[in-house]
Amino acid sequence: MLGILLKKQFTELFRNFFYDSRKNKMRSKVQIAAWFVFYFVIMVVFLGGMFAVLSFSICEPLLQADMGWLYFLFMGMTAILLGTFGSVFSTYAELYLSRDNDLLLSLPIPVKTIITARLMNVYLMGVMYSGIVILPAIIVYWIVAGITVSRVICGILLFLIVTVFVLFLSCLLGWVVAKISVRLKNKSYITVMLSLLFIGGYYYFYARVNGLIQILILNAVMYGEKIKGAAYGLYLFGRIGEGDWTAAIIFTVTSVILFAVILRILIHSFLSIAAFGGYTEKVRYVEKQVRVKSPFRALLFKELARFTSSANYMLNCGLGVVFITVCGIMLLIRGHEFIDLFGQVFSLTQDALAVILCMLICMLTSMSDTAVPSVSLEGKSIWIPQSLPVEPKTVLRAKMTLQLIMTAVPIVFASVCAAMIVDVSVVLKLMIIVFSLVFTVFSAVCGIVLGIRMPSMNWTNEIAVIKRGAAMPIIIFGTWLLVAVLAAGYLLLGYTIGAAGYLLFCSVLFAGCSAALLRWLDTRGSQIFAGL
Repeated sequence: MLGILLKKQFTELFRNFFYDSRKNKMRSKVQIAAWFVFYFVIMVVFLGGMFAVLSFSICEPLLQADMGWLYFLFMGMTAILLGTFGSVFSTYAELYLSRDNDLLLSLPIPVKTIITARLMNVYLMGVMYSGIVILPAIIVYWIVAGITVSRVICGILLFLIVTVFVLFLSCLLGWVVAKISVRLKNKSYITVMLSLLFIGGYYYFYARVNGLIQILILNAVMYGEKIKGAAYGLYLFGRIGEGDWTAAIIFTVTSVILFAVILRILIHSFLSIAAFGGYTEKVRYVEKQVRVKSPFRALLFKELARFTSSANYMLNCGLGVVFITVCGIMLLIRGHEFIDLFGQVFSLTQDALAVILCMLICMLTSMSDTAVPSVSLEGKSIWIPQSLPVEPKTVLRAKMTLQLIMTAVPIVFASVCAAMIVDVSVVLKLMIIVFSLVFTVFSAVCGIVLGIRMPSMNWTNEIAVIKRGAAMPIIIFGTWLLVAVLAAGYLLLGYTIGAAGYLLFCSVLFAGCSAALLRWLDTRGSQIFAGL
């Protein structure tokens, strides 16, 4: 039975490799092999190669300073950090709150067997994420320092110890997330919050990693002495990779104890979380008047509720709201430096810089595209909006307006910030704001038009239309290409009528195109929607 459950967990882990959700059928053997080769290239060649380069850059300097243990401490902690955050969501979703928990618990299968199979799935996820860091680090050390029997055995033990630590932390954090999640009315918010924190932490670490490595190498002796004095256990952890048998035995025993603690926690907490139906708030009925909404407003709130109920929808189609706002703030803080550097490198005038900065802001609209998959997300429930006593154009305009409302406010903020940092006329500053807003409207209209022209109603997982729909890359890359053409058009010809005149011309042009597309949407587009 354990073998069957392990096969089931492995198939679920690589479900997209075996099953095409868009076509609702199994992939061919050639496609399956191609997916695994692609995954191998990404994980082993690309990510593993990146950490191998990082290992080579710090291994030899630290070995010359007789600080090989500090090298393994740094790479080991990096592996534990990446492995934990890479598998914690799998722990939360697969171990505690999996959709088939009720089915498995109703079968004559011991709970320990279910937990073991789920635990192996979490362990494999941790091995994949932590292994791309610690395995290249160990191999690079063997190449630089030489291979001995003790180094090989202790290196293997270090790899196993790291993966057990990752398993322990993943289960612990997954337990905390699951405990919180079952008491939330809208679980998508916690997923979005944690994802944003992870993305922010990743980019912060990526921006600071070179400086941190240089500081580590230059001050290796000082940091090493501080770690030995204040955290001797971390020193022993680093010594494992160098072939220290005492440190290896101590941490191996610790890992076994941690694994026993994991099993004990899971056995006592699995049933209480897996069988918990969620938090139910007791509400006392109070009679009150309900404000009547217009059909359009009701449909708009319905689209907003659909958006906020899906973490995948918010992260993939609404993350641009956050990035556009952050870009506006960064323009206020560091915008003058960007303008000066860009102007010196390309020898551009302030007017040209203003136009290019305006186009870059417009490019960010491609990151907020809720309208594109909104029609396809109706799926098999498309009959509901089609049967409502409202015109189809009202339904489509509500889907378009949600993107417009979400994107327009941050775009106006970013364009105002851009206008504040460029030394141009007041008219040109105003045109930066106007064109950015007109382009936002055009982008929203194009998004819903593409959604109507390229629907994908037969899906089993919403991610198939949110991330893999054919319309999504068209709207994203099409926006980039269009913005690049507009910027090049000013540099080649538009400068003859001035920057303000060029943006005014583009504003009128795109406003006219938006009106024409809206007209199509109200007529032919509504007919297509009614016939889906």
